[in-house]
Amino acid sequence: MYKTADGREIFIVDAHTHFWDGSPENQRNIHGKQFIDCFYAYHSALSPPEEKWEKSRFEKYSEDDIYRDLFVDGPDDMAIIQTTVLGDFYKTGFGCIERSTRMAARNPGRFIVNGAFDPRDGEKALEYIHYMKETHDITGVKLYTAEWHGDSRGWKLTDPAAYKCFELCEKLGIRNMHVHKGPTIIPLSKDSFSVGDVDDAATDFQGLNWIVEHCGLPRLDDFCWIAVQETNVYGGLAVALPFIHTRPRYFAEVIAELLFWLGPDKILFGSDYAIWTPKWLVDRFWNFQIPEDIAAERGVKLTDEIKEKILGLNAARLYGIDVDAKRRDFADHPVLIAAE
Repeated sequence: MYKTADGREIFIVDAHTHFWDGSPENQRNIHGKQFIDCFYAYHSALSPPEEKWEKSRFEKYSEDDIYRDLFVDGPDDMAIIQTTVLGDFYKTGFGCIERSTRMAARNPGRFIVNGAFDPRDGEKALEYIHYMKETHDITGVKLYTAEWHGDSRGWKLTDPAAYKCFELCEKLGIRNMHVHKGPTIIPLSKDSFSVGDVDDAATDFQGLNWIVEHCGLPRLDDFCWIAVQETNVYGGLAVALPFIHTRPRYFAEVIAELLFWLGPDKILFGSDYAIWTPKWLVDRFWNFQIPEDIAAERGVKLTDEIKEKILGLNAARLYGIDVDAKRRDFADHPVLIAAE
């Protein structure tokens, strides 16, 4: 649990994390190398020097690493693992639900493991959604609209096959749709991450929560104009938040825009681990204030109460997490990792 300088205890739900294997041994082709190299470039460019990892550890970190970085040395109380398969690039997948579920079982209650599907698989996609619900009882998925699939280099949320998948998700109670709508990653297409299809999907599926990861960057304006009129659209801060170190005024502009358009109840913290570790992000965010001129222009504030919502309470609400019960449970059951 994160404790502030004045003794306040903040419940942290890290809504965007990964447990990946991008190692050379798992790379299917040059594109697997390009993808993890691009991730590492983001990590290197936006992290403080003392937070940078060796490339080999970044490519494939251990179960002990993730528990230590998130829950022991890090401030997280809970974390949501986002599945990103990228089967055209990685032999056993980049981030797989089975691998993440086995890791999460070591410390029950700390992780929520989301699934993933590709509507281009047709009926097999629908069968797989059933499988994930029946086997893993998922309540959310990660949607990667720029993922390659044979000759196809992307899909849209508005595709008829995607709508069939969303209809099934809504029926089964899989309500949290985490959609990557942010910066591109080599070799994927930037245009396949455009935010326009969020508008129709959110309108047509009111029973689903559309968490737009990376808040649409670099399409922040487009995202905000959509999110302000769609009551079930949320913004994820993963990728945006590390700019608090390299370009703090730019981050101030981003968070001020999100507060102006979406309000404090629809913004979710995500470290994007292991691109970044949450400790320094949470520390800097808690101590961050929007410059007076930016705050005055938008008429917004970033109070401690708002920060607490963003850091955990908003995600807890979407996922039905009983924060008080979790606090008691975690006090009795600290995170266990292997002995050094």
